[in-house]
Amino acid sequence: MITLTHYLVLGALLFGLGLYAVLTRRNAVAMLMGIELMLNAANVNLVAFNKYAAPGAMQGQIFALIVITIAACEAAVGLALVLAAYRRFETTYVDELDTMKG
Repeated sequence: MITLTHYLVLGALLFGLGLYAVLTRRNAVAMLMGIELMLNAANVNLVAFNKYAAPGAMQGQIFALIVITIAACEAAVGLALVLAAYRRFETTYVDELDTMKG
């Protein structure tokens, strides 16, 4: 039987992978994917806590939907910024995007 601990371990692994991707990747798109993984880890934990703490309530699912909506907005804005930076500097590596000149 799957318990709350299994879900928490899965969430911790997803969050760790996302954090690893954000800290080690130089590509902006890979960093955005790492942030998405961390948000999905939070969603797993929200739904798991809701299932085991208050089985009849819907707060965990509602918060997960809010996080999914915020993640979609973050992805759209982040990819727009990456596309603008690529058009300007012809690279997606964040180490090379160090100038603030217009």
